Parts: sequence; C-alpha cells; structure tokens
Amino acid sequence: MTDVPSTNEVNLDFDRENRTGLAEAVFCQSKSLQQLQDICAQILQADKPMLFTKLESDQFEQLQAGLPAGFLDYDLISQTAFHEPYQIRSTDLVAIVTGGSSDVPVAREASRTLQFYGHETLAIDDAGVAGLWRITERLDALRERKIVICIAGMDAALPTVLGGLIPASIIAVPTSVGYGMARNGETALHSLLVSCAPGLVVVNIDNGYGAACAAIRMLNGLAVTN
Repeated sequence: MTDVPSTNEVNLDFDRENRTGLAEAVFCQSKSLQQLQDICAQILQADKPMLFTKLESDQFEQLQAGLPAGFLDYDLISQTAFHEPYQIRSTDLVAIVTGGSSDVPVAREASRTLQFYGHETLAIDDAGVAGLWRITERLDALRERKIVICIAGMDAALPTVLGGLIPASIIAVPTSVGYGMARNGETALHSLLVSCAPGLVVVNIDNGYGAACAAIRMLNGLAVTN
C-alpha cells in the first residue's frame, strides 16, 4: 500500500482499486473546506487519480484557490471534479439514456464517472415514453452497446420499455423528478423494483455515480472474460 499520512478526519484508501477495480471517490456533500483541502493534500502527496462527487460550485471555487492550476477538472452540471483521469479504455460499449432533460444532471454524473475511468459514452437525452418515437428511432444505436444506463423520474417507465427491446445489460436510475406522489423519486424506485422486464439492475435515487460504478464492474468483468 502507498504510505501516505492522514489527518484525524481524512484517511484515504488508495489501495481500493487494487482490491475492487474501483478507486475511492470523494463524496463532497457536507464536507468542510478544511477536510477537502486535507484530501487534496493527500492526493498530491500520493500522486493518485481521484474523483469528486456532489462538489458544489462554491466549494470548488474555495478549494481551487489553494490548488495548482488545472489540478481539478470541474463540471458544474454534474457537480463532479476529477484529478488525473485514466487513459481511454473504451469508446463504444456504454450508452446513457434519460427520460427527460430534467434527468440530465444525474446522467452527467454517470458519464463523468465513466469518463474519469476512461470509458466514453453515447448520450441520448429527453427520450421518455410520452413520445415513444424518441427512443424507438435510436434502438439500432442502443443495440450496439453492451451496457445501457437508463435514467428516469416520475413513473420511471423507460428502463422497463428498453428491457423489452434491447439485449444490453440495463442499469436503471430512478430520479427525484416529478410532482406530488412522485415522492422525490420513491415512486420511480418502487416502479423499477417491480419491473416486469427481467434482469434490470436498479440503483438508488439520483445515484448516477453508483450506476456508473455498476457499469465499470461489468466492463471489468468483460475484460477478464475476453
């Protein structure tokens, strides 16, 4: 293991990728500026790649003021940042589909996570079932992908529809988009858990990062098999 000193509140796991195929990521929500600065100091000393999620713009602005220029690549829509992303590993294996444009921030968290690990993705946005032609006209492209991350709120019908149309592994992400009885994504989550399309993988509400990690585990398994 890499011998890197840690503060009392920060103890990064730089060996995790060797054990699991996935490096540790920094979940920034509720972290203090001092904690984030300590994390970056450990990353600098260890000279390791790192992904940051739920990093709000004001946190990033305060943090980057004390960092070397270009240390973090930040994306406002997904609230992600990364340091030293991996080289390109694949360009045509994963697609990310959203039911509506309100789901895009979650989709971008997934795509940025995959980008960090060197996997480029095909993005198909605003393809919900209320206008079914929007997804049916993209089926040929989706059938060429090994993995499809499908992100939808409200009744979250889109992953189930895709589950009956394409052979790819489908990772479904319910989002908190919707009125009233959508219950901040709980209805979408319950709908996906009882989907009649067998074999759907379902992650937690708004968890684009978790969906991307599931995809990476699948891709790592494909690489071992091949």
